[in-house]
Amino acid sequence: MYIKSLNLLNFRNYDNLSIQLNRGINIFTGDNAQGKTNILESIYYCSIGKSHRTSKDKELIKWGANEAYISTYISKERLDKKINIKIFKEGKKGININSIKLNSISDLMGVFNVVIFSPEDLKIVKESPSFRRKFIDIELCKLNKKYYYTLVQYNKLLNERNFALRKWENDKNILDIYDSQISKFASLIIKERLNYIKKLNDQGKIIHNEITSNNELIDFKYITEVKDFDNIENDFIKLLWENRRKDIEKGITTIGPHRDDFSIFINNIDTRKFGSQGQQRTAVLSTKFASLEIIKEEVGEYPVLLLDDVLSELDLKRQKYILNSIKKVQTIITCTGIFDIKEYLDEDINMYYVKNGTVE
Repeated sequence: MYIKSLNLLNFRNYDNLSIQLNRGINIFTGDNAQGKTNILESIYYCSIGKSHRTSKDKELIKWGANEAYISTYISKERLDKKINIKIFKEGKKGININSIKLNSISDLMGVFNVVIFSPEDLKIVKESPSFRRKFIDIELCKLNKKYYYTLVQYNKLLNERNFALRKWENDKNILDIYDSQISKFASLIIKERLNYIKKLNDQGKIIHNEITSNNELIDFKYITEVKDFDNIENDFIKLLWENRRKDIEKGITTIGPHRDDFSIFINNIDTRKFGSQGQQRTAVLSTKFASLEIIKEEVGEYPVLLLDDVLSELDLKRQKYILNSIKKVQTIITCTGIFDIKEYLDEDINMYYVKNGTVE
């Protein structure tokens, strides 16, 4: 799949933008804070209905305007899609695909897939488990609408169970009911995450070996309190029962998919705790390119790849790997200059110069 055109109206610092994109490589260059990343953000928004930079949609609307508008025309192997999104100042949004209004954000999942790689993605390796859970959940939601539904239901029940814990009145029956219900959704989430981690290992090991010339072995490991992976639901109910006293004391559910994590090991060393900065960057690079291949394997065509000012963060060896790998994928790159990478690019590319919300 690839983007044919992108139109923006009152989005971030763009009054009115209309551009055609190359099926291959598209490079947006210019000084910092001119609007390059805003273009990538608008494309990402069309994929999952959320920004990767803010949770407040109203921040996407140009100052002084009441609404913003994004339109993308996507070419796919089976059926082209035109995605139109209106973002309103009150926080609401309207999404249409081929002029049909969507009733739920879940209907957008998987219609148009992208993989974004930005400097902030180092948080996947370096920061708290919430960043890693967010990454794996977003990737699974793009591939499986049922997973999105399961995740929503799990979080709804989790909030209700936590409320019951905080208002505990020695009513054992209500917690038994919640434990039975929440365990069903928890087991489905854990199963899907374990399956995705296996795919990350299958693809990531090949990619990481290529980047490091077989000098490093990467390994992804899912971390959960559940031990019996053949009987996750019953094992999880048992764990909830064993932790009930602690949950009542704290007023929260202390175990479950909302607390799980995954670690990235390089040569059996946890990269979050002991990895060098170079190893951490390479781990993220391998993770992102593995997710690219997983999407291709699952849906039959590559997603669009967004590279937000990452080339300057990588050494020449890793830059060369990226630039040699993106020839089969529509790629949109932002950078402040291309002098260091120009010799590795094909001539069939689109170059855009961005300055103060205008693109040439």
